[in-house]
Formats: sequence, structure tokens, C-alpha cells
Amino acid sequence: MDIKNLGVLASGRGSNLQSIMDACAAGRIPARVTVVISDNADAYALERARYAGIDAVALNTDDYIDKAEYEKHITKILQEHNVDLVCLAGYMRMVGPGLLEAYAGRIMNIHPALLPAFPGLHGQEQAWHYGVKYSGCTVHFVDDGMDTGPIILQAVVLVSDNDTADTLAARILEQEHRIYPEAINLYCTNKLVVEGRKVRILA
Repeated sequence: MDIKNLGVLASGRGSNLQSIMDACAAGRIPARVTVVISDNADAYALERARYAGIDAVALNTDDYIDKAEYEKHITKILQEHNVDLVCLAGYMRMVGPGLLEAYAGRIMNIHPALLPAFPGLHGQEQAWHYGVKYSGCTVHFVDDGMDTGPIILQAVVLVSDNDTADTLAARILEQEHRIYPEAINLYCTNKLVVEGRKVRILA
């Protein structure tokens, strides 16, 4: 089976990046992370990548005339690393048309809520404040909307009366670390078929 190359975009601590790297190292995904790119030079995700011997690139958006130029540089870096699938892992920016076109159907994201409920920032806190009884996380393909792409996998987390936004977020994160590598593995083993808004998983 071919080994796929993954490019990860991250803005923060990179715990989902770590779960992906660990799954690759353990042979649970036939893939390897070849580059990690961040819009935040202080992101711990970059340190995780460097520690693992993976190319880590920090880009300052202020160095570019606009978002299109910034994403053109991201695309160039991804292509130089022969990236097959782009994984957003706590990447805090909307993906623009240039990158979407270059990697059409090949960009994945993990969101800490049961989409289509609570898209955007702080999905766990939104759900907790709303008073839902169940929350969770969603892996989806990325399109031009805010967390609106076709859903690949979801995991449900029970919200208890004693939960705070932080304790709920911690339990959701555990599920993120489980289903994101699983979704990437399904992609890398050619088991995902997108049919309109729906993603069919082949046996």
C-alpha cells in the first residue's frame, strides 16, 4: 500500500497533530507527516514537529500583501513536500479559494462539536452554554464555508450536570484524538467516497 504524505496546518499546541504523528508511527495510518505549517511562530505544534524530525514552517501573515499570496506560499510548501492530504489541526483561519482549488477534496478538519451545530470558534463552550445534553466532535472535508463541508466521522460525548466548559472540552478532545486518525486512515486506504453532501465509508 502506498504511503501517503500529510501536511498539517496548526495554530496552537498541536495535540491533534501529535495524535496523527503517533498513529503514523504506530502503523495505524499508512502515512507520514512531511511538513507542519503554522501562522503562529510560537505555536507548540511547531516544536512537536521539530522534535519528531518533521519540517516545521512558521509563516507571518503580515509578510504577505493579502490572503491569496499567503495561501499561494502555503500551497507551494505543501507541493514541495509532495503532500497528498492537508489536515487542519487547530488551524484558526478559514481556508481560501486558492488552497481549496489546489487541494480540492483533499483538506480535512476536526471540529469540537457535532456539526452542523456550533460551528466556528469555541464549539465546546458554545454547546455547554446552550445547555445541550450531548456534544462531541466532527471530522469533515473542508469547503468554502465555516465548518460546512461533508461529514466523515463524528463522536458523541455525554454532557453531565457537573461539567464545566473546560471539563467538557477535555473529554471531547479525547475523542478528537481517536476519530481524527481514524478518518485520515480511511482516506489513505481509499475507503471514503463523497456523494454530494454525504461521505460513504466503504467496507
